[in-house]
Amino acid sequence: MGLIDLTRRSMVGALGALAAGPRVLFASGAAHARDHLLEAEWLATAGVEGGFAPVVVAPDFGATPVGSGAQRLHWVEPSPDGRTAIAVARRPGTTAVLFDRRAGAVLATFEPGEGRVFSGHGRFIDGGRRFLAVEIARADGQGVVTRRVVETGFAVEAEWASAGIGPHDMMPAGGALVVANGGIEPHTPEALGAEVAGASIALLDPASGAVRSVAELSEDLASLSLRHLTSGADGFTVVAAQDLLADGVARPLLYAVEGEGLRAFDAPDEAWRGLRTYIGSVALDASGAYVAAASPRGNRVALWRRDGRYIGSLPLVDGCGLAPTREAGQFLATSGLGETVLIATDGEGVGVVARRSGGPRYDNHAVLVG
Repeated sequence: MGLIDLTRRSMVGALGALAAGPRVLFASGAAHARDHLLEAEWLATAGVEGGFAPVVVAPDFGATPVGSGAQRLHWVEPSPDGRTAIAVARRPGTTAVLFDRRAGAVLATFEPGEGRVFSGHGRFIDGGRRFLAVEIARADGQGVVTRRVVETGFAVEAEWASAGIGPHDMMPAGGALVVANGGIEPHTPEALGAEVAGASIALLDPASGAVRSVAELSEDLASLSLRHLTSGADGFTVVAAQDLLADGVARPLLYAVEGEGLRAFDAPDEAWRGLRTYIGSVALDASGAYVAAASPRGNRVALWRRDGRYIGSLPLVDGCGLAPTREAGQFLATSGLGETVLIATDGEGVGVVARRSGGPRYDNHAVLVG
């Protein structure tokens, strides 16, 4: 499906309007905001006070929730303006939350197209003037990428097919829009008894949505669902997978997107098995030389060199959130038990530099802010 101009049917409210009314899913974050502007080094999402909220993480790992709502939030996308960010709910979520990351206040919410749900991910483009969101049709799982205009309250300007089913993540990289079409999502009712995920990586034209190429895994890897993406400044892109099957086979769960194909990363069989079929987050460090992947099911974070050579792993119970720091070879990792851990590698080994406990129940992702 090509690029299509749409009406403003998906506009929920004007930019800057506070979430209010019977459909509101998020309360104002005023009660949580500090008297001064929040010092944000990273952003994340977490379970707080019986609900879910975006979280501002300070350089000392202190966490401040922004608002509270009923839907599980997944990814947080900071805007280039240095002030706002958007947290996106994941399937079956139907809300995205714009918040002021410095003042700690919810500014607005918006929803996916009719009959669709958000996949949990979205990206700012065009210097922050537009926002891309990945959406999934409830009826058949087909993926849609919507392009929204920020200054018109996130009205949908255009949309195009994601070239696959069950898309989860998407990002501009290397002059293309890279979409991870996960196919059947592991650990869902649809996945019971399934052995073929139907996953793919689609490269779309970022302006028109035209499909440039679609890469799929070989038949012996067909049970893998391609889900999370990370990319460096040079366009180098990595996708992490989850496996429908728990049959003891050590299938690689990390791949570099190269040309129109995928290159598997290397690791000993016991390292792949230790991830327990599931990578929940992936990140490149500030230098682009190292890749980290977290498995909350395997209770560990594993690291590789960019060329795919395995470095090692360390334990982190229910650890999933990953983000680079501003230093080469360093990563921030968060866990569902409220831990925040600073991890470092020199390319030969991996270790913990700092750790803080007592935080909120962090969800899958964290992101370094500009």
